[in-house]
Amino acid sequence: MPVPKPPIQPPTQPAPKPAPAPSAIPQPKPAPTPAKPPVNASQAATPLAYRQDAARHIYAKNAARIYQGKLQPLLYAIGVLQVSIDGQGRVQRLHWLRAPRQAPEVIREIERTVRAAAPYPVPARMGRVVYTDTWLWDKSGKFQLDTLTEGQH
Repeated sequence: MPVPKPPIQPPTQPAPKPAPAPSAIPQPKPAPTPAKPPVNASQAATPLAYRQDAARHIYAKNAARIYQGKLQPLLYAIGVLQVSIDGQGRVQRLHWLRAPRQAPEVIREIERTVRAAAPYPVPARMGRVVYTDTWLWDKSGKFQLDTLTEGQH
């Protein structure tokens, strides 16, 4: 005679754990972390020193547009531009000290390039800065900044 099989029981679920009772003692909030200096900060103490940081920044943003090697003796355009940078690295003002008026398209392109490179390294030690650099423009549309130039033939 066959032995009857016991009925199949569904697996039992463990009883839910009760929620922890709220603590009568308030837990301290974590202390706020101190503000970190911006990653893109310049420690330059003078506009001349900041000019190096700004030139490197522009080169990094425009690597394919930098003229490699010594420039030709006759350049298409040369411009001297003064740039005002605020405490967050934003361009506040551009002022031409010597604009390449024979090449208005270069004036527009330099201004566009300067603005497009923002934000600049934050002038951490100066709060804000006004620096000047000379743009050396080749007829190919590539350029060097006087601060980082490789010279001319």
